[in-house]
Amino acid sequence: MPAEAKASKSKIDHAEPAPELVSVAQGWLDHLAVEKGASKNTVSNYRRDLKRYVSWLTTANISTLSEVSSHHVESYVADLRRGWDGQKPLSSASTSRALIVARGLHKFALSEGLIDVDVAAEVAPPSPGKHLPDSLSIDEVTRLIDSVPAGEVATAVDIRDKALLEMLYGTGARVSELLDLAVDDVADSPEILTVTGKGSKQRLVPLGSHARTAIEEYLVRARPQLSRGKSHALFLNTLGKPLSRQSAWAVIQQAVQRAGLDKKVSPHTLRHSFATHLLQGGADVRTVQELLGHSSVTTTQIYTHVTADSLREVWRVAHPRA
Repeated sequence: MPAEAKASKSKIDHAEPAPELVSVAQGWLDHLAVEKGASKNTVSNYRRDLKRYVSWLTTANISTLSEVSSHHVESYVADLRRGWDGQKPLSSASTSRALIVARGLHKFALSEGLIDVDVAAEVAPPSPGKHLPDSLSIDEVTRLIDSVPAGEVATAVDIRDKALLEMLYGTGARVSELLDLAVDDVADSPEILTVTGKGSKQRLVPLGSHARTAIEEYLVRARPQLSRGKSHALFLNTLGKPLSRQSAWAVIQQAVQRAGLDKKVSPHTLRHSFATHLLQGGADVRTVQELLGHSSVTTTQIYTHVTADSLREVWRVAHPRA
């Protein structure tokens, strides 16, 4: 990387930016607010990123955008990722947003005739790191569900909570999809459940024996106690109203504490566990795609990385020449 493209890595002395840089930055913000109708929140976010970019250019002894090369913009992106001016490193998503703002400034300057070439247009954003979804082991899922009181000591809320947990893990449905279910959707203990997902797309999901048993007990022993006769929703709160997503989250957190799990667990964690365990058990990716309601198999394939990691760990521990 050329020497002129490298900004100082030491903490900057906060020199005043060149008037031309300040002027073009403010000109673009005014253009966004007045001519493009950008919201105050958008303009505020762009102003913050612009201030950071102009400050970075100042430390590189740049006073006009015409002096900026593509190498400068690439160095700016790299500094944001590694941390600069005493700031913590930005995530790839935040860095990409900062680059979009820098690109927008150069594009605006080109349209205004302030520069002859848009050197930022071809600078690539940082590639996002692969985020493998969190999941629980089969034993951890069992502990989570079994932590809810059962039998004669179970209250109506306990029975409801166990049914919710069994459904989340047993179907892999999103929590919003389960909370949208009506009583009629599970009448007569169906072995196949119709779930309505994103974009109102419906899919069929098998309802396993554990989930069916939990739902049957909930409908017989618990829901009549919770119901005030005004809601057709399957899952109800203690006021007889549809259970909210916040309450469903609380159900899981209580179960996590009772089970003694030292992990962050959300409704989506159970969905991830559902997919991971299916693939570990031999299900093909296309089938899991259909069960999860993913429009593209590419979205589902991230789970294959999880199972590959599991296989690699087993091989590392068990193989004599690993």
